[in-house]
Amino acid sequence: MDFVGKRHWFFLFSLLVILPGVVFLVISPGLKPGIDFTGGSTLTLGFSNTVTQTQVRNEITLLGYPEASVQSFGENTFFIRSRELSEADKNTIVTSMEEKLSQDGVDLLSFDLVSPVIAQETILNGVYAVLAATVGIFVFLWWAFRSVPSPFRYGIAAIVALLHDTIIVIGVFAILGNLLDIEVNTMFLIAILTVIGYSVNDTIVVFDRLRENIINYPNREFSDNVNVSISETLGRSLNTSLTLMVTLLALFLFGGATIQNFLLVLLIGVVAGTYSSIGIASQVLVAWEAGDFGRLLRRGGSTNRSTASA
Repeated sequence: MDFVGKRHWFFLFSLLVILPGVVFLVISPGLKPGIDFTGGSTLTLGFSNTVTQTQVRNEITLLGYPEASVQSFGENTFFIRSRELSEADKNTIVTSMEEKLSQDGVDLLSFDLVSPVIAQETILNGVYAVLAATVGIFVFLWWAFRSVPSPFRYGIAAIVALLHDTIIVIGVFAILGNLLDIEVNTMFLIAILTVIGYSVNDTIVVFDRLRENIINYPNREFSDNVNVSISETLGRSLNTSLTLMVTLLALFLFGGATIQNFLLVLLIGVVAGTYSSIGIASQVLVAWEAGDFGRLLRRGGSTNRSTASA
């Protein structure tokens, strides 16, 4: 199959997938930050009596926390997120909930407190981790592919692919945050780093086979070597991804609400990573080798000069 000949369609498809997420990031508040990033408090309460989400939300508002959000975590279990609470505030909420809504008892399943300072440090540490991973991946690939011409291109292509996958995940969560109030937290950052690792792993499988074909068949056209390498690794990549997705989907459906967002990031990342190793990373190498980027820049420069002359 001529994967290389369809590289412009691959790029166009990726652009169409990425664009909605970018639009939501620009026109809306973007990602909906969780308590790990904004600071505040969370409580998970289990009610012995039957209680609705509306009742819990009304009661928390009457207690003086109208900004608090309430989410259902199963039957008679609710997750409450509000501004920072003291120990006395927490006890007041639990006592009031028990008196007004569940006379048979209320169990405090969890109580977490995150200050804004810690939240800022979490964001910075997450950014540093992503940057360190990106630089490390680039340097490693540059060194690992030193036996083939222009080894730095392989590092750049892998970085482009992982950025592609990361932007897709972030864009999807920007849409979900705007439409479904899904928040991002430190688990989201951990999942992003996992997606980056998976994306690079899948890309290296194709690149490694490409390196072997370049060494074994130096007279073959580069684009032909890329096509052969993708064809030889396609079955392995799809089988690995499908196996992983089945496991992740099972955990997503039956593993509980606390890890669902983490697993959702991984599911999206696995799909994007499998696609990008074929449709982005390898095609960037071919486009670079064929001079597509240079022609595009020259065309843009000519258009600008024509506009200026007019």
